[in-house]
Amino acid sequence: MRTISRALGDWISRLGRVWVEGQVTEISRRPGMNTVFLTLRDPVADVSLRVTCPRAVCDAVGPGLVDGARVVVWGKPSFHPGRGTLALAVVEIRPLGAGALLARLERLKATLAAEGLFAASRKRRLPFLPTAVGLITGRASAAERDVIENARRRWPAVRIELREVAVQGPLAVSQILDALSDLDADRAVEVIVIARGGGSLEDLLPFSDEALLRAVVAARTPVVSAIGHEQDTPLLDFVADVRASTPTDAAKRVVPDVSEQSALVEALRSRARRVLAHRLDLERRRLADLRARPVLAAPLREIDRREQTVGALRSRSLRCLTHAVDVAERDLVHAAARMRALSPAATLERGYALIQNADGAVIRSPAEIEAGDPLTVRVAGGTFAARAE
Repeated sequence: MRTISRALGDWISRLGRVWVEGQVTEISRRPGMNTVFLTLRDPVADVSLRVTCPRAVCDAVGPGLVDGARVVVWGKPSFHPGRGTLALAVVEIRPLGAGALLARLERLKATLAAEGLFAASRKRRLPFLPTAVGLITGRASAAERDVIENARRRWPAVRIELREVAVQGPLAVSQILDALSDLDADRAVEVIVIARGGGSLEDLLPFSDEALLRAVVAARTPVVSAIGHEQDTPLLDFVADVRASTPTDAAKRVVPDVSEQSALVEALRSRARRVLAHRLDLERRRLADLRARPVLAAPLREIDRREQTVGALRSRSLRCLTHAVDVAERDLVHAAARMRALSPAATLERGYALIQNADGAVIRSPAEIEAGDPLTVRVAGGTFAARAE
């Protein structure tokens, strides 16, 4: 006869793998172990089941596997007679309800991020003051009122190109795509706001649709996402050029505040006047300094001084030249006197004569001539011919 626990263990061991639905109430991931321990609670009865599964199985589920998530697991049950506990070795986990939606959105998010569609480098800056603002929102919605009223309060002249569409349900994506294409084709529209109030995860699913996300990326016009409240984060927030926390925040980001801009312009004008006045004062001081310099205060004074200098130099050069001429003249007189004293003519004037033969050579001895030779006699008064005897 078998005991109840042994009989129950034998019966459970003969079971194959089974599907079990439950709510995750505890997740234990121990460092260094490849096994994850879960606790599933029956959503109807007060029953819990201990579950073990490989870490890879849990990682494949993604962020949808959290405390409180509804899941369906597939695994083989086992019964431990000593402790009287039932456990389940899981080989597959599938999220249900919101968990499945979150898992699907996370997979799409990972795909788009890998393609670079969330990169900050591809996001465009909003224009400072757009000519027209395109608004895609629900018909007569609070989001429409918040955007329009706040935008016109900040800049009364702003022009809003409104496109009312379904913001939830099966027709939402197609209508939003048509409105986005229409506004993007309008060259006057410089920024497009896609706005909607808060809602559940299922209500906001159209704003995580892949077709809409890729259309926003391909749009020529910058797109602002203003979906839900601060805690709502549809995938449109990641691909849009600017993410606004609320529709009111979108209006503040799209158009400037006229009073703030007026104050800024006045402050800039005052600053420009101060800078210009300072520059004029500086230039006036520089001009006064230049005019105070002697060369500009009395420009002829320098010319007079130069004229005096030139006159002094002329007088000095004239004196130097006159002195040099006088010295040269005296030297010339002395040289002429010496030349006259040393000249043969002076000797002739004292009664001496100079005798030359026919060749012009001076006769210094009677032996140099013979009788009958023609001679030339030079005296102080001139020359005359003679003949030797």
